[in-house]
Amino acid sequence: MLNNMSTDDTDVLPVCANCGKEGISDNMNTCNKCKVVKYCNATCKKVHKKKHKKDCDEHIRLAAEKHDEKLFKQPQALHDDCPICFLRLPCLGKGSKYYVCCGKVICNGCIYAPVYDDQGNEVDNQKCPFCRTQFPISNEEMIKRQKKRVDIDDPLAMFMTGCDYQEGTDGFTQNYGKAFGLFYRAGELGCTKAYTNIGYAYTFGCGVEIDKKKAEHFYELAAMGGNVNARHNLGIKEENAGNMERALKHYMIAVRDGQNDSLEIIKRMYKDERASKDEYARALQSYQMYLSEIKSKQRDEAAAYDNELFRYY
Repeated sequence: MLNNMSTDDTDVLPVCANCGKEGISDNMNTCNKCKVVKYCNATCKKVHKKKHKKDCDEHIRLAAEKHDEKLFKQPQALHDDCPICFLRLPCLGKGSKYYVCCGKVICNGCIYAPVYDDQGNEVDNQKCPFCRTQFPISNEEMIKRQKKRVDIDDPLAMFMTGCDYQEGTDGFTQNYGKAFGLFYRAGELGCTKAYTNIGYAYTFGCGVEIDKKKAEHFYELAAMGGNVNARHNLGIKEENAGNMERALKHYMIAVRDGQNDSLEIIKRMYKDERASKDEYARALQSYQMYLSEIKSKQRDEAAAYDNELFRYY
């Protein structure tokens, strides 16, 4: 039986688990493993170590189960819709664009859709499809608008500015400190891509020391927020560690939100007999469901237009 302790710190009374002394300050010694049981001093902590071992393992097990329940929960309604056509935006970057004038992300179908005047004549579209603000005429004006969006706590503008500082692009001097500060703030405001970038930085040592645990932590924050790339990366991490069941769970969630690379991996796992026929079928069904949610005639026409530009330029 657990030592009448809860895995929720708010339920733990300030009482030494060894001697029962009450009213201990918050700076008391805490079990280094479970982080739940607390002591009045290092001596009590040492004396109680052997007695606490069984309960400690149970606390760790319960905490891991609670964490996994949250981690593997399919994000609900966390995706955005295009503010013009109201269809779900593609989860990956291609297929939509962020506008610094109004802070809206608009799908390519609405971006490339023809614009007509009050006489029904098609006009050259040099304005934002949503707020009708004239496009900036210079990079300096674009950055000025972006900074204004940062000042009003626009998480996507923060993310973009963080990328500029991280890479030293668009006139920004490379500054990893400022980049990480913006990524942290953007993540707190709901921009899951920002947490993914932090995870990537810790994975490959971009401006920070390589730290796999911190990388995993930020990938998990991003994945729980609905970021499919972070979810895919967690799947790869688990697969490389030989945890195929956990990897497959991550890949299945990522596929439902449009990560086609995860679908290809599940296909490979099925061929290698590491995933069942039913699991592969469910992955295909999930991906088709995602495609049906983002599909429109205007978006198909925009994609064809992009392909034509790529062919000739």
